[in-house]
Amino acid sequence: MALASLAFELDRRDAEQLTDILLGLGALSVAAEDAAAGTEEEQPVFDEPGEVATWSRLKLRVLLAGDTDPQALMERACGQAGVNFPDSLEVEAVAERDWVRESQAQSDPIRISARLWVVPSWHTPPEPPAIAVSLDPGVAFGTGSHATTRLCLRWLERYVRGGETVLDYGSGSGILAIAAMKLGAAHAAGVDIDPAAVRAARENAGLNGVACEFSDSRSPLAYEADIVVANILANPLKLLAP
Repeated sequence: MALASLAFELDRRDAEQLTDILLGLGALSVAAEDAAAGTEEEQPVFDEPGEVATWSRLKLRVLLAGDTDPQALMERACGQAGVNFPDSLEVEAVAERDWVRESQAQSDPIRISARLWVVPSWHTPPEPPAIAVSLDPGVAFGTGSHATTRLCLRWLERYVRGGETVLDYGSGSGILAIAAMKLGAAHAAGVDIDPAAVRAARENAGLNGVACEFSDSRSPLAYEADIVVANILANPLKLLAP
């Protein structure tokens, strides 16, 4: 589908209302940035908890279907919002791109250790005796690219000897439970607060041909484990520590 990009500046007080109207009139997306970005007047913004900070003057970038008339759309949106028409509009065509292929090109196999790998499904896994966890980047945390994930995987490789039961607390993509099974665990289960992560983990287990039990944390899980891994934030770990 042909696309077009529309950009213009406006005051912060008008941005939220105009954004809602543009989306209601068919804009595909609206992004806001500092109107002074790239200049000496650029202002970094750091939100404090419970606050939403932004710049006094913004540049909105609006993505439109290629057959949309940007001038007519803006006239209609400004009229509905009761704001002045921008001093200038920047309109340019957006070249069609194969976003799937570009995303895949940024995801290469990750070598965790001498024998353990995390490999996207569109790459050829290394030959045995290498152990490959097939995993595609998705909505759930845990692709092997983050340092804590790699540390947990190396720890599992060291301590899973064969026949253990493993619990992955905060399982995300399921990468740790799946790796445990591939390393020789007899059974592995994972639990997460995010239903989307649970679905992703189940799909990833199927992709790897291993039987793992993944469940939502709202559902009781009666499970005894020899090994527990939890690649989550430090504060929850402190609260959960015995």
